[in-house]
Amino acid sequence: MTLATPTLETDRLRLRPFTDDDGDALFALQSDPHVLRYWDSPPWTDRSRVARFMERNRTMEEDGSGVRVVVERASDASFLGWCTFNDWNPDFRSASLGYSFNRSVWGHGYATESARALLAWAFESLDLNRVQAEADTRNAASARVLEKLGFQLEGTLREDCIVNGDVSDSWVFGLLRRDWAGNAADPRSR
Repeated sequence: MTLATPTLETDRLRLRPFTDDDGDALFALQSDPHVLRYWDSPPWTDRSRVARFMERNRTMEEDGSGVRVVVERASDASFLGWCTFNDWNPDFRSASLGYSFNRSVWGHGYATESARALLAWAFESLDLNRVQAEADTRNAASARVLEKLGFQLEGTLREDCIVNGDVSDSWVFGLLRRDWAGNAADPRSR
């Protein structure tokens, strides 16, 4: 079963499928050590990673396991980052959420706005019951994005990753359909 990558619009953003023209902006984002300082993989140094990333996007879409979208500013089509809905399991009605943004746009609400749009699409399009997300315990900003979306902190994976040679823990967050429905209807959650 394929899962077509959507094109979505919010007040300030456009979420769309990746194209080959996004390669330079993607490489710049994923090679920034500051952006990836809490990731479980090092910043990219090899441009071949772009092709592997794009191929993974196609594979997720073709096998129905997820979608990854470019997030661009609607006013000028600037590449801001990306957001992903992945690990879709129709039997368990569950998936994962992730995102990565240029540090120049941090603190403007773009991660929250784009993730909210992608979650709305997933909850409306699929028989989705649960979404999970993880964040390094040192990444308070990412945790705050998830909390604004209605995710609940469910636990800590101790010594889950090694980031830049440092052993780190990860928080596990979960969002259930019933919580999303209440959160989406609450204007204070925006």
